[in-house]
Amino acid sequence: MGVSVNWLKDYVEIDWTAEELMHRLTMAGIAIEAVEQMDDDELLVLDLTPNRGDCLGMINIAREIAALERKEIRIPATDFKVSTQAAGDQVSVSILDEDLCKRFAARMIKNVQVKESPEWLQERLIHSGIRPINNIVDVTNFVMLETNQPMHAYDYELLDDQHNIIVRRARPGEKLTTLDDVERVLEGDMLLITDNNRPIGLAGVMGGQSTEINDNTVDVLLEAACFHPGNIRRTSRKTALRSDASMRFEKGADINGVIYALNRAASLLQEIAGGEVLDGIVDVYPDPQVPRQVVLRPGKVNDLLGTQLSAEQIKGYIQKLKFKVSEEDGQFTVIVPSYRPDIEFEADLIEEVARLYGYDNIPTSLPAGASKMGGLTPYQRFKENVRSFFARYLNEIINYSFVSPRYLDMLDLSPADEWRTVINVANPLSEEQSIMRTHLLGGLLDTVSRNLARKNNSLAFFEIGSVFIPVGDELPEEVLKAGGIVAGRTELNWLQSSVEMDFYFLKGIVEQLFENLGIEQYQFVELSHPAYHPGRSASILCQGELLGVIGEIHPVVRQNFGIKPRACAFDLDMAKMYKLSSRRRMMEQITRYPAVERDLAILVKEEIKASQVVELIRKSGGELLQKVIVFDLYAGEQVAKGSKSIAFRLVFQSPERTLTEDEVNTIIEQTLQKLKDELQAELR
Repeated sequence: MGVSVNWLKDYVEIDWTAEELMHRLTMAGIAIEAVEQMDDDELLVLDLTPNRGDCLGMINIAREIAALERKEIRIPATDFKVSTQAAGDQVSVSILDEDLCKRFAARMIKNVQVKESPEWLQERLIHSGIRPINNIVDVTNFVMLETNQPMHAYDYELLDDQHNIIVRRARPGEKLTTLDDVERVLEGDMLLITDNNRPIGLAGVMGGQSTEINDNTVDVLLEAACFHPGNIRRTSRKTALRSDASMRFEKGADINGVIYALNRAASLLQEIAGGEVLDGIVDVYPDPQVPRQVVLRPGKVNDLLGTQLSAEQIKGYIQKLKFKVSEEDGQFTVIVPSYRPDIEFEADLIEEVARLYGYDNIPTSLPAGASKMGGLTPYQRFKENVRSFFARYLNEIINYSFVSPRYLDMLDLSPADEWRTVINVANPLSEEQSIMRTHLLGGLLDTVSRNLARKNNSLAFFEIGSVFIPVGDELPEEVLKAGGIVAGRTELNWLQSSVEMDFYFLKGIVEQLFENLGIEQYQFVELSHPAYHPGRSASILCQGELLGVIGEIHPVVRQNFGIKPRACAFDLDMAKMYKLSSRRRMMEQITRYPAVERDLAILVKEEIKASQVVELIRKSGGELLQKVIVFDLYAGEQVAKGSKSIAFRLVFQSPERTLTEDEVNTIIEQTLQKLKDELQAELR
């Protein structure tokens, strides 16, 4: 928004140049981005912080300048003649949804002449970025810019015969053609201005076309109201309609400034449109708001700012803002005017003192007290260790915690799947970010899909992030997860050949992670989950805890995400891994005695898993058995139907002596016997 310096001078005497004014206001917290030249005027380009929406009104900016320059502000008078006819006899107002409309006031002006606005009025609007339309509409825009109170003018004769104004929520599917000539389908949480028959305006956003001011307008109904900021923000976003009015209502309008704005507009309309102002205002104000009172302690001001201001100095700064101040028992009670909704607490008043005293005048000082070196907690170090490990093999990505509900269908989840129990975002930016994620898999798959679409074919990603699990009416449980996904082949180089990044490639990375963290005695157990391929996925168990899952993505799910190559993913619980990891690295002496290796090829039934055989071999091998490695699996013509051959390499070693042939043979014989007794296995 551009603020005309010439226009500001109507309200306050300004001794500074535009550049000095920009600097002074910026240093006082009213950020001015630049000064622009337009004709014989200079415009201050505002860059306001969200809490200072009041400075979208010229009078309120003038108040700031008056406080900084120690000047008096000139508030325009509202002088006009009123007729003997009462406005209340011509129109009625009712508010059906008081939670969304806190106040609605209307004023009648009869016998106006619709024509082009005077040059001075057009110039004010143009310099503020608003196109002049006609004198009636231009006055409402002028007063909005002046007071920060949006207004709207209706053609009185185009209202229904009873001339009733009703403020209510829209009925789902109800339609309204707004002033921009667009028919809009409304939702039930949108607020409307209506007469008895139809909507005539989208409250706080834009008026309706059916009652707009035109060349034939004679009688005008002026509206000024105060609407719920959050509701206006949602309506504006849903309708993709952001207006000067909605921008102001979103930041909070002055509920007690409504009447002044109406009177100011009536005065101008009588002056430039020859209107006859009817006596009285139809004002519906169900819950009148009294000015907020905030206690300010001078000692607290100096404690927070590090200054040595006297109580009188502090009081003087507050009074420069024209706030009423009373003193009792060494502290001030400040009555905050309603046009400053940003001031709610003592700290807000202390900020006002700091602004007027000058931020550059506040002395700098080093913090006092003992200091010590900061550091990471054990859990933070653990997370960094996991992140650093994965970064050796995978590329880190960060996905949004807000995700699309379509992920749940794309993962082929059943209606009862726990991942479908989600938390809906109350005010989502879009449908694509309307729920909190309960898993990392959807985001990982989407990232792979988008990269494949851009011809990136060698993909290996990991993410460490939170998922959110609903817990009844309480706050959700936030669980930190580590997820990874691979697709395609490794890069070809002169040292090694390209290999497919499959289940075993990813499983190897996870096993190396566990070795790095000191997690032992874990198992990969067959998993059944709709998102993963049956027979090529596993749950990871350790000491009765479910650490996570790993597996190849189900072909149907890959198809849903538009992924052609095989993809494999894992999902690990960070807190559980931390719990099961070793806190210290234990060291042991390297034995000087040689190891003894034996290879065994075992015939077992097809349904017996290799992990079952490995577990039994480990138990039978005792302390001398150091390693069990599966190096071959065969099922074919040379093996009986319904059976398979698994080859193992067993490594025996003692830290105290060289093992004899007889010792190793005895263990092998005992192992074969146990395999035969418990698994009906045979030596091939």
